[in-house]
Order: sequence, then C-alpha cells, then structure tokens
Amino acid sequence: MSQKVLLNSKEVTIILHRLACQLIEKHLDFSNTILVGIQPRGVYLAERLKQLLENEYKVPEITLGYLDITFFRDDFRRTDKPLEANKTQINFIVEDKKVIFIDDVLFTGRSIRSALTAIQSFGRPSEIELLVLIDRRFSRHLPIQPDYRGRQVDAINGEKVIVSWKENDDEDVVHLVTN
Repeated sequence: MSQKVLLNSKEVTIILHRLACQLIEKHLDFSNTILVGIQPRGVYLAERLKQLLENEYKVPEITLGYLDITFFRDDFRRTDKPLEANKTQINFIVEDKKVIFIDDVLFTGRSIRSALTAIQSFGRPSEIELLVLIDRRFSRHLPIQPDYRGRQVDAINGEKVIVSWKENDDEDVVHLVTN
C-alpha cells in the first residue's frame, strides 16, 4: 500500500478560506441559507466553514445542521455487517431555505442522492447546492456535480482518497492511497 499527500495542512487552510469566500460571494448575508454537513465526515468540513464564516469573515449566525443518510442509501441492505447510524441534528425547518450540503469527498454521488431524499423530512428547500473538499470526477454513478469544490482529483477505482481532520486525526491532510 502506498500513499501520496494530495493536500497538506497549509493547502487545506487555503482551500477552506477560498470556499468560504465563494459562499459569501454567492449568499452574502446567509439569513436564508443553511449549511448541512453530511454525516459522518462532512461534519468536520461544515463546522470549519461555519467557524471561518463567523470568526474570520464576520458573517453573523450561520445555521448548521448534521444529516445522517445511513438508511436512505440505496445499498444499505446489501451489507452483511450491521450498520451504525450517526445522529441527525437538524432542529430547524428547511422550507424555502437555501441548503448547502457539505461533504469531504464526492465519489459516486450516491451519498448526495441519499441526502436529497433525507432532507425532505425537514421541509422543501428552495434550492440545494453542494460543497465538497475533494471531487473525484471520474467515479460518478449518478449525474451529480458540486457547486463548490476544493480540489478535483483524478483517481482510479483502486485508489482511495482519505481526508484527515485535526479534530479527530490530529492533522489536516488529504492522502491518495493505492492498494
């Protein structure tokens, strides 16, 4: 197994600032915009963006929720091991709001398809956008593309993109791992 660093800590920080600025450019005041981190790994990116927007760019009161998609996936019955669901934490209605789904890696698009179904339990958003740190562009099974991307990666099927966050992995780094 070999691994290559795609993004180091400094590069991750730069990308986070760029993504935050792109969000500000599009949404300006965020009064009608909601960030939704896709459980489990999109939550770290969503929390970081919320902190940046509020602390560095002085955007007041960003609404943030976490969405678990475990039982909305089209493959959840195809595994032999028991599934461990994460917690959905959305204590607001998304009716007529602009929702930004946030995830670390966009791979096949199936997670986002599941999130589109799951979010409807909380109302009908006026608009849904997608922000990802890494876009694996040649791996899509569904016609889903990000509105905001940190970096585009051309990885073949045997390769994995592993995103580590300092909150749980002690450093911000993105690796491309080959078996």
